[in-house]
Amino acid sequence: MTTPVALQSTAEIRDIKGRSPREIAWSRFKRNKVGVGAAILSLILVSLSIFAPVVTAILGINPDTLNLDVLNSSGIPEGDAARFSREHPLGLIPGTGRDLLAQLLYGSRISFLIAFLATFTALTIGFFVGIVGGYFRGRVDGYLGRFTDFLLAFPAFFMIVALSEPMVDRIEKLGVAEGNGARILFLILFLSFFGWPGFSRLIRSQVMSIREREFVTAAQAMGASRWRIISKELIPNLWAPVIVVVSLSLPGYLATEAVYSFLGLGVQPPASTWGILLSNSTRFVTVMPSFFLITAASLVIVVLAFNLVGDALRDALDPRSDRN
Repeated sequence: MTTPVALQSTAEIRDIKGRSPREIAWSRFKRNKVGVGAAILSLILVSLSIFAPVVTAILGINPDTLNLDVLNSSGIPEGDAARFSREHPLGLIPGTGRDLLAQLLYGSRISFLIAFLATFTALTIGFFVGIVGGYFRGRVDGYLGRFTDFLLAFPAFFMIVALSEPMVDRIEKLGVAEGNGARILFLILFLSFFGWPGFSRLIRSQVMSIREREFVTAAQAMGASRWRIISKELIPNLWAPVIVVVSLSLPGYLATEAVYSFLGLGVQPPASTWGILLSNSTRFVTVMPSFFLITAASLVIVVLAFNLVGDALRDALDPRSDRN
């Protein structure tokens, strides 16, 4: 006669065997409280960026309104305007009198746009090149590998600095975009161009590992075409590292955009990004340190949140994480 304990053990075994890899990864991710909290915070920050016009309308603030009447002769807010209030939750920006919270929300839209598009473009190129090189190998892999090494040898930072102005002028003359639109397009193109070789190396190594596994060998023995092997056997097994790379690359591109805007190579005023705000805040760091601290803290919080999500996803998608 089967005991209740045996029935319970059988039910537990069925539950374990019935879970898919996606469900197992999700259960691991949910156990990581820091990762879940960072994911919620990241979603909130991205949502605030997307719905910045709605949020500012609800709060009754405007990123373009100049409150010059509350600034002293040095451009510093004085009186009640120098403190946080319901009308201006994070205060006013010295020099222009614009609302800091509204500027942060609208500035994040450009920063997130550049980061997301640069990540997507670089990943798409690197994904394709990595699969082709890792699967076909031989001479094809050799040519692609040497070209990737050639690009990795370039000092990307100095190349972007040197080519910023001439390339923006060229984009404007071609009529593709003008002003800040041309600068945004330039940053996306060049960050993607210098970013895809790293993605390609990762995807290539993963493909070369998966290519030697039994299920791929079985598919080849059954006469499956190359396209079927790539689309049905390789690509579905590459999503785990791709998700991790995306979550870890986004904060890197956010910080990179801020650096270039800080140096005056990215988006220019009157548009706003976190880099521009951080650059402006350095001029008033001694007389109004809250401007610098709030702007810097905003960038740090966003980058840290995305990094924590990436770490949590990497642990959740690693089948060896439960053994450690």
